[in-house]
Amino acid sequence: MTDSSQFDELTAKINRETAKIPWSELQKFFAQGRALQVTEGQDLVQIAKWMAQDNAEELEPLMLSGKFGQVNDKTAVQWLDDDQLVWAVVSAPWVLVQAVS
Repeated sequence: MTDSSQFDELTAKINRETAKIPWSELQKFFAQGRALQVTEGQDLVQIAKWMAQDNAEELEPLMLSGKFGQVNDKTAVQWLDDDQLVWAVVSAPWVLVQAVS
């Protein structure tokens, strides 16, 4: 098996595990500090893949620029008030979420 086939299989696996879900159903993960936000314009599947690969080289710049990181209290409250639908995928122990526009 080549690296590219592993890469493609991982992409397909993560893509299959991604789903839309109301933010209100993810409150448990937020309360545990395990909800990570992927901002609009970023690729949720790609970031989940980097998480699975423990690819700090790709993730660190996103975190430093605020494009990826823990869901903050203000956003969590706003999403709850708005009954926000999010794309979500698990990269254990984390749940990555991205607001549906």
